Amino acid sequence: MKSLELLIEKIILSSRWLLVAFYLGLAAALAVYALSFGYKLVKVAQNVFVYEDFQMILAMLGLIDAALVASLIVMVMISGYENFVSRFDNANDEVSFLGKLDSGSLKIKVASSIVAISSIHLLQIFLNANEYTSDKLMWFTLIHLAFVASALMLGYLEVLMNGKKKGSDLDKI
Repeated sequence: MKSLELLIEKIILSSRWLLVAFYLGLAAALAVYALSFGYKLVKVAQNVFVYEDFQMILAMLGLIDAALVASLIVMVMISGYENFVSRFDNANDEVSFLGKLDSGSLKIKVASSIVAISSIHLLQIFLNANEYTSDKLMWFTLIHLAFVASALMLGYLEVLMNGKKKGSDLDKI
């Protein structure tokens, strides 16, 4: 019976390597997204003297949005691999946050990134407010506020969990 238990444990522990397919898929998606970013950048550069100020602001916000999404993908790939598959042996100081992002802090960073991306989209929408109905503007705002509330709740839960682990840190809030 003990040998069956050991076999099951070995299979379960080895199954974490299946996550590598997801992280490699994210790396491929990042490469495709980089091509998309390059196309958008060339389009902005070609229209630099044609765009009005608000159009240039919208274009820059689109590029910033793309950079935030790409950073989010990299953060999930690296910290997910580090937390769930295997430690990076040869990383040294290449990526300073390795080992510092547990799954709780990763969730908070992802939520913060989503709020930042949502903020940029909301700003883009408000810069083109005349193209939207009042109802749509209200829904976009409410959806953004839902993202903000979710991020705040995740942060609060992380503080609660860390408070239970460390004891008196909760009193510092």
